[in-house]
Amino acid sequence: MLDDTLKTQLAAYLERVTQPFELVATLGDDETSRHMRELLEAIAALRPEHIRLRTDGDDARVPSFALQRAGSAMQLRFAGLPLGHEFTSLVLALLWTGGHPPKIEPALIEQIRALRGDFNFEVYMSLSCHNCPDVVQALSLMAILNPAIKTTIIEGGAFQQEVTARDIMAVPMIFLNGEVFATGRMGIEEVVAKLDQGAAAREAERLNAEAPYDVLIVGGGPAGAAAAVYAARKGIRVGLAAERFGGQVNDTLAIENYISVLETDGPKFAAALEAHTRAYDVDIMSLQRAVALTPATEPGGLAELRLANGATLRARSVILATGARWRNVNVPGEQEYKNKGVAYCPHCDGPLFKGKDVAVIGGGNSGVEAAIDLAGVVRHVTVIEFMPQLKADAVLVKKLYSLPNVTVHTNAQTLEITGTAGKVDGLRYQDRASGQEHRIALSGVFVQIGLVPNTEWLKGTVELSKFGEIVIDAKGQTSAAGVFAAGDCTTVPYKQIVVAAGAGATAALAAFDHLIRTPAPVVAA
Repeated sequence: MLDDTLKTQLAAYLERVTQPFELVATLGDDETSRHMRELLEAIAALRPEHIRLRTDGDDARVPSFALQRAGSAMQLRFAGLPLGHEFTSLVLALLWTGGHPPKIEPALIEQIRALRGDFNFEVYMSLSCHNCPDVVQALSLMAILNPAIKTTIIEGGAFQQEVTARDIMAVPMIFLNGEVFATGRMGIEEVVAKLDQGAAAREAERLNAEAPYDVLIVGGGPAGAAAAVYAARKGIRVGLAAERFGGQVNDTLAIENYISVLETDGPKFAAALEAHTRAYDVDIMSLQRAVALTPATEPGGLAELRLANGATLRARSVILATGARWRNVNVPGEQEYKNKGVAYCPHCDGPLFKGKDVAVIGGGNSGVEAAIDLAGVVRHVTVIEFMPQLKADAVLVKKLYSLPNVTVHTNAQTLEITGTAGKVDGLRYQDRASGQEHRIALSGVFVQIGLVPNTEWLKGTVELSKFGEIVIDAKGQTSAAGVFAAGDCTTVPYKQIVVAAGAGATAALAAFDHLIRTPAPVVAA
């Protein structure tokens, strides 16, 4: 299962294991069980003095294995092989079980240990899902830290009957005590906040007491991170409030056009953004959603940013870098069947539709790339494009038309996503040239029709374009004094990571220039 290079790398990691533990496997006679035995034997052989393999497990899920540490009641199990994107999750689970400290804040560790109740988590993932590792790693660590938390990680491909029985059509899918807890990417802070009902109020109280910032950045994507680094390097007080660090970059698979980085993926790039920002004196406030902005009423005054948890932050200048999100197609059935056949991430959810018929709405680069990717997994892909021609790059269009299991309908308007028994069963569209309506029988629909800026909360505060983008000048200045903006939420013409990062740097430099030319606020004695 592991080649020599991977064994060498894994052996180096396992040197960090300081506490003995067991791998208790429940195996059958199938091929996946054979592969699991080979994997676990290889792991145990790399650190025999600390890791012991047992094959006398009796779990209902076959194949699976549990990690058990002597003197601990931890309950962590992997059902199916944690390879692909989840191999890193397995390595981290081995290290944490073996006593290696996790890289999270001590206060968060204590918050996890203080959770009371019975928490039985089941996490369904796919090996090609780049959104799954965050959830898998979060709930694995929580099970290791708190014996009241039981976590089972289930590879959907190995347990297709469960996936079908529970109508799982998107991953990661999280169940808590048999009920749906959440779906989609979640970090450990998000999971803990959802379990700890008093966390939001405590955090709001803490944030309300914060002193004013010189620069307050809203958003943690490439624009927000670049703005934070550039502002912090000026030696001023910088804060950054974001729902999730990395923003939409987290949902990007391959990144091959960021200058000086030959190739990476979204989650790695997002992690690098956060690490770079944390290397400076930046007050990062995660899981915070902005709901209102009140610009300063006079030169030298303070702007106020109100958060969803009720806290209010104050700052001499503000940089808006809230990014954008996937655009909905806004037809009947889309919301009703979201995560029940309607999906937005082909890399994550594509494997759940293996051998089935799906459609991709959108003929731009994202849509055509999704169709090409899905064609290697599903039985048939139908591409629906509103315009008379596909808008993707020529090389992608050529590749698409070369695939035998792809049909393309251009000049086609999606009318409805239909379903029965709570999940998608088809799509209706209209030929815009003839007016004739058609219906396609489908199991899934992937929506890939562009982006919407996250600016609704700013209406009436700063000038917005007809597309909802924040109107800025060459320096990132908005219509409100002391308020700047950068990245995909603005009128910058090209929505690219490298463009957003440059715009963030520009906005930070402009904000600093504003500060040195504006009188400091008068503080009452």
